Order: sequence, then C-alpha cells, then structure tokens
Amino acid sequence: MNVGSVIAQLRHERRWTQETLAGMLFVSKDLVSKWETGVRRPDYSAIERIAEVFGVEPDVIIEKDVYVFEELSECIPDGIQMPESEFTKVLNEFLSKAGIDEAEIFVRRYYLTESIAAISEKKGMRENHIRSRLSKSRKKLIKMIRRQNDGR
Repeated sequence: MNVGSVIAQLRHERRWTQETLAGMLFVSKDLVSKWETGVRRPDYSAIERIAEVFGVEPDVIIEKDVYVFEELSECIPDGIQMPESEFTKVLNEFLSKAGIDEAEIFVRRYYLTESIAAISEKKGMRENHIRSRLSKSRKKLIKMIRRQNDGR
C-alpha cells in the first residue's frame, strides 16, 4: 500500500475530512488531496507529523528505510534494468567523482537514512538547500546510469 492510501485509510477510519486533517497539520486541503492521490509525496518530517496527528508510529504509514530507498530508486530511469552489482559500481563511481560535501550529504541521506532536517542541522544549511542539493545529485546519478546503460 502506498503512502497516500495509508493516509486516506487512517483518515477514513477516524471519519475525518481532508479539510479536518489539513487543519490539524496546518497545510492546505489541496495538499492532503495530492498526498492521498499520489500527485505529491509528503517528505519524511511531514510523515512524522501525520503519524503524530493519527496517534500512530511513522512506520505505520511507511518505514523510513523504505521511504528513503524509494527516493533513491527514482534514480534508475524507466526501462533500464540494472543488476545490483552494476548499480553499486555506478554509485561508487558517482560518489568518487562527487565533491566531499555532495558525497557526504548523499551518503547521510541514502546510506545512513538520515532525515533532511538532521542533515540540515549537521551541515548548517537550510532544509530547502539540502533538498535542492540531493535533487541535483540524483539528476547527476541518473545521467551517469544512462551513460553506463548506453555504453553496454
């Protein structure tokens, strides 16, 4: 079951409207709707807040490791089949070519599965800056995977 379906199920069990949940989370009803329909995905800190509102553990909505690895799996472009050993090789090459800061942020997120907030605090950067850097890193990794796949 995906994150949006779990949120919708928990909300329905409590007979709350999207508007009610949105008010409790201080977000818009439209955002709750987008989460539930899969148009947008809440970041993990939002999942923690959602879980608190529902009185459940965040793992009921999605396990943290699963959430982070789903984010990383988006780096493998559609239609490309890549064995784990090959992906590991490309990932190691990517990290060896990345700058120290970029590699540290990437490893903290995808190996240590730290939250954006925790990385932000450790690096002394705003969370939006960390998200942006991770997005750029994932795009670089996608390009590297495509080049590797084209070179076969």
